[in-house]
Amino acid sequence: MKTLQLSNSPLKVSYQDIGHGEPLILIHGVGMQSCAWEPQIKELSKSYRVIAVDMPGHGKSDPLPEGAGIEDYVFWFHSFTLGLNVDRINLAGHSMGAMIAGGYAVTYPNFVRRVALLNGVYRRTTEARAAVKARAAEIKQGNIDLETPLKRWFSCDDEIVREKVAVWLSDVDLFGYATAYGAFASGDMAYVDQLSDIACPMLALTGDDDPNSTPQMAIDMASAVQNGNYRVLPGQRHMVNLTAPDEVNHILLEWLKQPEVRKDV
Repeated sequence: MKTLQLSNSPLKVSYQDIGHGEPLILIHGVGMQSCAWEPQIKELSKSYRVIAVDMPGHGKSDPLPEGAGIEDYVFWFHSFTLGLNVDRINLAGHSMGAMIAGGYAVTYPNFVRRVALLNGVYRRTTEARAAVKARAAEIKQGNIDLETPLKRWFSCDDEIVREKVAVWLSDVDLFGYATAYGAFASGDMAYVDQLSDIACPMLALTGDDDPNSTPQMAIDMASAVQNGNYRVLPGQRHMVNLTAPDEVNHILLEWLKQPEVRKDV
């Protein structure tokens, strides 16, 4: 693990930096940490410089202030990339990380070569939005239910991976988790009207049994951008990068080979 002090704030960011080549930055989901990308780090770092970052308030990264919205996480991520002093990046995010990645591609298009949204959330239904906001309120009160998300995220065949994820969820900082979940609860609508500005190759990937990041969401996100593609993995739920790592790695390598397209072209 490495630590970066942001130049425009007192916050410190923890991250992994492995391999050489074009930079690929990975952003995990709420409640997780950079270790959740272990299968992708191991495989993709053979050909790329893979940077897996701990989101604010996760792993060893300092949290954002209470009440931070998804736009604040996007700005935080931009400060992080500037501190790395890297050229234009490939960017992949999972769940809340996908929200940040999509918002970053909209807000800072000339910094992004390609963007991949794994198990991303897009235009929740009224019922789904009410449910996630209720969970955010519970977490803010200090009530963390581990079993319910684990049941949503995994099938009975995913016992080993489920145990790893349960450990990460148990270790998360409560304040950082609550702040991030609050942003996640309303972040699905933050950039929906600007996705058409994304011109770089965009991949939307999910599992066909994910009730929170549905196949239709992936289809709609891919349709909303200028150069989008979607993939739906059969028999998978919310943690596809961990439960179907070989298939996900293959799809990501295909995405990384797509020709770049700049917004200003």
